[in-house]
Amino acid sequence: MNNNYETYPNQSTDPPYQNFDYDYNPNMNNIPNNNDTVPISGDMDYAENILELNVGKEASFYMSYSDSLEWRDRVFTGTIVGAGRDYAVVRDANNHNFLLWTVYLNYVEFREDITLR
Repeated sequence: MNNNYETYPNQSTDPPYQNFDYDYNPNMNNIPNNNDTVPISGDMDYAENILELNVGKEASFYMSYSDSLEWRDRVFTGTIVGAGRDYAVVRDANNHNFLLWTVYLNYVEFREDITLR
């Protein structure tokens, strides 16, 4: 492996999203009515609260580390052990605990139904 990092551009100086051409419709009336969805309001709209309510459930955490060449995009799968304002603790199948900072979190995929309230 070539460890000459000077040959790689510094990702933090490049804008992450450039000139994406898409249609944006702010009209919320076009959203289909799905009776399976639960509206989230108040304090429940924070990821930390949803993670705290689902401690003990298995989930996959999709993380992006834009400034890392070796850890660009990673997925951590395991049981949620705890969550706080800016972190989640996940235990994998090998009993390794991972402290994941939510600033790098893209999304969480749960393997079972989740608790929202």
